[in-house]
Amino acid sequence: MPPDKVAAYADSLCYTDLVAGYYIGAPDELLAAIADLSSWFFGWDDRHDRDAVHGRAERWAGLCRALHRTLQDPAEQLHHADPLVAGFADCVTRLYSHLGRRWNERFARHFHPVIDAYDHEFGNRRTGTVPSVEAYIELRRLTFAHWVWIDLLEPTAGRELPDEVRRHPAYREAARATQDFSAWYNDLCSLPKELAGDEVHNLGISLIHHEGLSLEEAVREVHRRVSECVRDFLAVEPDVLEIADSWGGKGAEGREVKAAIESCVFNMRNWFSSVYWFHHESGRYRVESWADQTLPPYVSDLEIPETPGSELAGIDLSGGEE
Repeated sequence: MPPDKVAAYADSLCYTDLVAGYYIGAPDELLAAIADLSSWFFGWDDRHDRDAVHGRAERWAGLCRALHRTLQDPAEQLHHADPLVAGFADCVTRLYSHLGRRWNERFARHFHPVIDAYDHEFGNRRTGTVPSVEAYIELRRLTFAHWVWIDLLEPTAGRELPDEVRRHPAYREAARATQDFSAWYNDLCSLPKELAGDEVHNLGISLIHHEGLSLEEAVREVHRRVSECVRDFLAVEPDVLEIADSWGGKGAEGREVKAAIESCVFNMRNWFSSVYWFHHESGRYRVESWADQTLPPYVSDLEIPETPGSELAGIDLSGGEE
């Protein structure tokens, strides 16, 4: 955003406020990095939309390549000509400073597929393809960056969780429930904005297009699924806390793991209230107040400079939820 739009809209968008409620306990410098990543994500999402609308395929492809490279070596991209790339490099550099190489590599493995999923959405936007409900749900779990946000619970807790905890079905189910809630509640609140902008990626839009639901029926169905996520989380939360208790008798390290698990599940729970609050406070979803409902007033729809970059080489983009 240019300075005048920053002054007019930045605070009311509440981007940095969003994460404060669901990374409670994070050191200030970590919380600031996560908040900046959250703000960056919204900016990236808006660039994705504008590039798709205007058919800027080469520029979009160059941006994706640059973001992939940033995950491998963020320091090399800190002074990139595109502020979106440089800003991402800054966030990643700061996040990589907390838990070490193993966590950093996992974060990168989980973020590469997010970039690819956004690219897949770009193709859908250009062709007007509305994914089926099932395909959309799987795609949304990537574009919402489910596992990236779950990964960030660990530096907030102060330590990396053992593989056996992260891969436990109860832990994964709790994570899935809190992230599906957040993604689908976002779909519910952004549905008017995305219908106005001819978007094709929204759970409600997939339900309308492929299941033959009316707008009112689709809203009720998304609301039902969102509510089910809350019930799913509450049902599995005691199981995750039992896992935490099982570590309590394993000496000093076990007690640290127990505290870390408790921190993670506590902040998973906080996602529900924080996401709800954000969507009713942020100006991002107040479509009725926009002069042009297809273009948010805080977005400057200007030409974007070319993003230089070569083809990827030697980067593992397989991702995987682990």
